[in-house]
Amino acid sequence: MSRKGATSLKDLTGEIPNVVIQSTGLDSAVQITIRGITSTNFTETGDPAVGFHVDGMYSPRPQGAQALMFDVDQVEVLRGPQGTLFGRNSTGGSVNVISAKPDFSGNYGKAEVDIGNYRKKQVTLVQNVKVNDRLALRGTFMKVERDGYANQMRDLSEANAPQLGWVPDGIPDVDQRFNKPIGKDKYYTNQDQWAARLSALYKVNNDVTLKAAYEHFQDDGAGGAPFRDCEASAGTRYQCAPGTGKWDLLVNVPGQVDMQIRTLRTGLSWTINPTTTFDYTFQVADQKRSEITDDDMGMQHAAPFQINGAYPNTPEGNWGTWPLTDSFHRTLSSRYLSTVHEAQLKQTLGNVQYVAGLFWMHERNRIDYEQTHTIQKPYGDVGSVLYHQPNRQVDAKAVFAQADWKFMPSWTGTLGARYSIDSKEDKGGEVYGANWKGDPAYYNGLYSQGTPGTPGFRVHNGTDLTDAMGGSVAAYHLYGAPTSNDHKETWRKVTWRVGLQKQMTPNQMAYASVSTGYKAGGFADKTDSCNYHMCADGKPGVVTFLPYGPEQVTNFELGYKGKFLDNRLSLSATAFWMKYKDMQLTGTYFINQIIPDNGLPCPTDQPKCDVYEAWRTINVGKVDIPGLELEWDYRPWRGARFGGGIAYINTDVHDFREFSDDYQCDVRTELGLPPCPPIYNGPEKELQGRRLYNIDGNHLPNTPKFQVNLNFSQEFSLPGGFRITPYVKVNWRDKAYFDLRNSDFGTVGRFQKAYAMTDASVRLDAPSDKWHAELYVRNVADKHAAQNRESVFGGFMKAYYVEPRMFGIRVGGEY
Repeated sequence: MSRKGATSLKDLTGEIPNVVIQSTGLDSAVQITIRGITSTNFTETGDPAVGFHVDGMYSPRPQGAQALMFDVDQVEVLRGPQGTLFGRNSTGGSVNVISAKPDFSGNYGKAEVDIGNYRKKQVTLVQNVKVNDRLALRGTFMKVERDGYANQMRDLSEANAPQLGWVPDGIPDVDQRFNKPIGKDKYYTNQDQWAARLSALYKVNNDVTLKAAYEHFQDDGAGGAPFRDCEASAGTRYQCAPGTGKWDLLVNVPGQVDMQIRTLRTGLSWTINPTTTFDYTFQVADQKRSEITDDDMGMQHAAPFQINGAYPNTPEGNWGTWPLTDSFHRTLSSRYLSTVHEAQLKQTLGNVQYVAGLFWMHERNRIDYEQTHTIQKPYGDVGSVLYHQPNRQVDAKAVFAQADWKFMPSWTGTLGARYSIDSKEDKGGEVYGANWKGDPAYYNGLYSQGTPGTPGFRVHNGTDLTDAMGGSVAAYHLYGAPTSNDHKETWRKVTWRVGLQKQMTPNQMAYASVSTGYKAGGFADKTDSCNYHMCADGKPGVVTFLPYGPEQVTNFELGYKGKFLDNRLSLSATAFWMKYKDMQLTGTYFINQIIPDNGLPCPTDQPKCDVYEAWRTINVGKVDIPGLELEWDYRPWRGARFGGGIAYINTDVHDFREFSDDYQCDVRTELGLPPCPPIYNGPEKELQGRRLYNIDGNHLPNTPKFQVNLNFSQEFSLPGGFRITPYVKVNWRDKAYFDLRNSDFGTVGRFQKAYAMTDASVRLDAPSDKWHAELYVRNVADKHAAQNRESVFGGFMKAYYVEPRMFGIRVGGEY
């Protein structure tokens, strides 16, 4: 990890076969995908599909994986469902970050400084103190700052289509409340974080040990950002304008994150007798977060050929395509307070070893979250929704046990089970402005557009909006009564594991196992099933919380591990077949077909005006996931080390008959791409309004079929006891799709073709490791590879990309 220069878990992507780790740019979270299984809901309503642990303690929020990794002993990645011992939310697997512990070897410390491009500055300090023979302390501190690599420009756009009544007047029409000049250190994609940890280890006596650690993490960055995807729409009228840079952003809402995570972990380990131990651990985590993000980043403004909507000074307004789109979201305040208790009894009884335990996690969350569209049809006033959730609770309890029975000298059988009870409850939740229509109530009595269709009517400009509009529950007092969100659901499940292990020689073993995993279901905020319109059948909508069910996975696995050539070669191989059922997938999905407000057929530039779709979680049929993983670590000669891994996975979706392919229908027709299917109007009501498309055999998103990672280093001895070690690492990733449709279009496609990335470094170590200096380069070839692709407006595309080339020097010493 030190060679990688990893500061957070996302820096380890590509290091482990069939594991993809990336920053989402949303909600300050990290998305972990193991063997194709992941979660795309990073809000307070969602759960990760890969369990994240620190020192064995479960961390319920995906933002926890964003915390700085420093003074770490190792990172354990368990692939496949961990339905017994790790249990909660581990359908894909589990990641356990193990921090360095205080020790009794003496008083010592180390420090390291890292200086890099984009004005990166990073410092790490570690101090171990042996107070006496019973008490040891360890303190660690890390801080990192780096400018954003985005080329961020201020958005001062005006609506400019005089022929349709949009006449520029020299005043920006996009929101200017937040659009202040800032430096590169505050641009999107920057880093501004620090973290500290103080841990203690106390030996009460020879049988009882106490441990405690307090950790504080602070993120003051701007957050990640998508960029204009010029490659996906090249050669069409949606191509980027000449001179557009690959890192250009046009922003009127600079990003700002204020996230604080404070965590206290404590534990007791009691050796009751030589064959029995008892461990109890407790964790309390307090995460507070606020943020604001520009949702459009200037990429949703219409091109001249798209504009057909007239200035809306008519009694009925106008529903056409307007020159500008302007939107942002902000977490006004949030707090996620969680406690985790776990007790384990471990015992050896002859040829049987077992562990049995109890687990209890309780999380109480509150959040005020606002989404705002400052130019909303049909009259140009503001559409805004405030989610006021003062008390959202998650409770998870489990009892588990697992035993290993050595029934023959070289054979061991494993049997384990876990019974889980999960509940989610929303108390006192309220949604203001829930219909998403433009509403003069947003102006809070501080501005009036006038009456549409009269000479005095004027759509607000960017300077008419003030800080007293939106941003608090009180600011929504002119809206109607909020929607109540009170709701609760509970799920129960037994998961299990059966295994058989053969110790063939002291250095070789093989195993077979069957294991299961499960993740609880959930629900969204209360809404109307037809978004407060009339449904296509002429009836009004009904109240719904858009519930979704649990997801489940069964994993069949064969494995081998061995050491050869006098232990210079370590080799492991795994074959698996996973049966994944009711996968939870979060995004913008179909809810219902509706009758538009004007009752007319949809115009060609708005083909989905009669479809109600929203951000929600759905359950996806079934997925078969076969795969292979091969990993090795080889020391061929003195000072040399060659490591790597090869992964194969062939995910296969099926039994998802309600999938609707309505992606870019008009653009696909224009560009001569495969057309969207016709709208279903058959007898099955639950399918009506969908463009049914058979995705049987398609691959899961962000799951390349092949991955290869190779690394090599060679240590050379120098006069005077110095050592120099060059190092190179190459990660190759096969083609990957970013949607279930596997949109493999030459233009407006949602995929990333195969690519390789290379890291390299040269390290100089002083005698006795007193100090070291290292030159490093990450992404040597400056690859511009997408981690996600999506339509932003018509045929215009956006993408999240891997970081550009990063280079610098690290210098450190020990004392």
